[in-house]
Amino acid sequence: MSLFNASDRMSPALGREATARLTPWLYAATLFVSALLLFSIQPMFAKMVLPKLGGAPAVWSVAMVFFQTVLLAGYAYAHLVNRLLPPLRAAMLHLALVGVTAMALPIAIAPGWGIPPSDGTALWLFGLFAVSIGLPFFTLSASAPLLQSWFALSGHRQAGNPYVLYAASNLGSFAALFAYPVIVEPFLTLKTQTAVWSIGFALLAILLSVAGLLTARAAPAATSVAPVDVISGSIGERSRWIALAAVPSGLVIAVTAYLTTDIAAAPFLWVVPLAIYLLTFVAVFRERPWIAHGHIVRLVPFVVAPLAVSLIGGDKVFWGTMIALNLVTFTLLTLMCHGELYAQRPNPRRLTEFYLCTSLGGVIGGAFAGLLAPQIFNGNYEYPILIALALLCMPGIFAGGLRKALTEALPGLLLAAVLALVWVVTRWQAPATLELPFQVLLALMTAVMLFGRQRPMRFFGLIVLSFVVTALWRPGIAPIETARSFFGVHRVADVADGKARFLYHGTTTHGAQRLRNDDGTPVSGPPAPLTYYYRGGPMGEAIAAARTARGGLDHVAVVGLGTGSLACHRKQGEHWTFFEIDPEVIRIARDPHLFAFMSSCAPDAPVVAGDARLTLEASSLRYDVIVLDAFSSDTIPVHLLTREAVAGYLARLSPHGVIVMHISNRHLDLAPVVANVAESQGLVAFLREDHGAGDLMTTFESNARIVVMSRDAADTGAVAKDWTPLLPDRASALWTDDYSNILGVMLRRKFGG
Repeated sequence: MSLFNASDRMSPALGREATARLTPWLYAATLFVSALLLFSIQPMFAKMVLPKLGGAPAVWSVAMVFFQTVLLAGYAYAHLVNRLLPPLRAAMLHLALVGVTAMALPIAIAPGWGIPPSDGTALWLFGLFAVSIGLPFFTLSASAPLLQSWFALSGHRQAGNPYVLYAASNLGSFAALFAYPVIVEPFLTLKTQTAVWSIGFALLAILLSVAGLLTARAAPAATSVAPVDVISGSIGERSRWIALAAVPSGLVIAVTAYLTTDIAAAPFLWVVPLAIYLLTFVAVFRERPWIAHGHIVRLVPFVVAPLAVSLIGGDKVFWGTMIALNLVTFTLLTLMCHGELYAQRPNPRRLTEFYLCTSLGGVIGGAFAGLLAPQIFNGNYEYPILIALALLCMPGIFAGGLRKALTEALPGLLLAAVLALVWVVTRWQAPATLELPFQVLLALMTAVMLFGRQRPMRFFGLIVLSFVVTALWRPGIAPIETARSFFGVHRVADVADGKARFLYHGTTTHGAQRLRNDDGTPVSGPPAPLTYYYRGGPMGEAIAAARTARGGLDHVAVVGLGTGSLACHRKQGEHWTFFEIDPEVIRIARDPHLFAFMSSCAPDAPVVAGDARLTLEASSLRYDVIVLDAFSSDTIPVHLLTREAVAGYLARLSPHGVIVMHISNRHLDLAPVVANVAESQGLVAFLREDHGAGDLMTTFESNARIVVMSRDAADTGAVAKDWTPLLPDRASALWTDDYSNILGVMLRRKFGG
């Protein structure tokens, strides 16, 4: 009997001990699953909407701003619920919200959202995200701060520092972003992804229910009145939280746009900077950070200085090095800002207020980089601006007072202002012969910056000076015009001492026109197509072969306008129609003062604005040749290469017509993708690898990879005899609107196989 009584007395104690051990793990697991779902929905849904917007990198920028805005709304909801309701009612309210959200699953594009408008594309996309995934994202974003505040009230011995749970949350976010390109995207279709996501949401609902129950039982005993100074804060303190969160938030959008412009608008590349951004929270939101804060601050100048002289202007020759330098700089600056943020965290009772302020900072930084900057800047100037602002977040930079700090920075800032004024007045451009001295100057500037790194404000002034010098001067390149749209930055510049004019999108050439002969005399007559479109190149050869096989062409469709170079491959009596998504490109190509291809060779050719896959499908004509030459910098929009896309082209192709596809890319091997899609539609395909163009800056010609597809080999004419047959690749999966794998073709391009 006594043993029974002893056992009876020990059971509650053992139960409480077991619960105490499991409580942190339960909250950590719930936060992990919540973050996993929250950050897997981002690349998944962004991939769904890409076909509506031409695969532009700006899709991800707007998506990030949307996510940060809804995150702010979720944190505000959590803050109000935590302040106004006791834990039991707060848990019941949030679980009710989870139930309502579950009824809106699975995730899908909301019906009724068709072709985006030509103006206000960013706001249209924002609305699409809000209607389609606003509710589930709001529910998930509110879960993290609520769970941490519940844990702070749980009475657990570790509840005094609930901020460590933020690391578990961000670890789940990082896991989602890592898994998406490596596991999810290569192996699961979008339909399967949404089904798995719904199952994960059901698991989260169960975990939230258990956590809410534990909180409701423990909170009454843990509740106590906090001193007023513990739960109140100053405007200055909140402003610092907002600023330290805003700069990294803007940087993640700016660096993502910088990297994805020249590779691919794909979740694989979008998630890399975002994953690093989230991992920095895991690294520093802990009692013992992975890297000491002082070490990070000391390392920052060694990466910012070389980036400052290479970020703006010029050709990016060493791509691997540039990508690595940008990512390392972004990582260190974000670690520095987030380390400062954690050092200034408040008492746990102000936890939801802290996260509300940091979320507001995230929205401000994201809105600046993703929405405001494209409207006020004609170039990607928000990136260097954010780097400079990050330097102002270095600890102790204003320790001697604002006047002393400004005095330190003044020499560099004043010289930058003088040089900018000189450029505005004179528009002087250095000749190509000064390229070597210019490089020596940049090296010297880097050395001076590093020698002055112990004086942060002087270092800041020199960084600004470096950005100004590299933005305004580049020997051998004379800028004519820079324009920016939702789809990127376009630069028109004269090169080779005025012998030719180039159109750049990002750092990729999208066409060129010779202005002067080698002897310096102006070129007369209609312009000759250059770069990928030069006469005798594979693009011109494919069009000419189709013309010969048919005995002439009637209607021709060209997807992608560029400078309009292909217009000068048109023959008298042929009806060519161009399809272009970017209104700025249409304006540039139509302006005879910039490029004369359209005005000289096809002045009456219609240019249809909008995404070509949608506008071409809506056309009532049948085309003898469809040329697919759509690029966003070095990116070919994925949605133009899928089985469904090619099926749409075939519907507009005449019975003996051909499809000519330009697949040149520095980073992606797209030939196997095209081969498999061609086979799926019963087409024959032929590939030509060009090696005869020579040096671009000498001949103004570029090597191209061109694929020709048709229903019958005879329709391609000489191509079937002279080009290499493109056979299906059994090792690669067929790309559809529901499935694509950017990582696979990138690795194939890099390592072969």
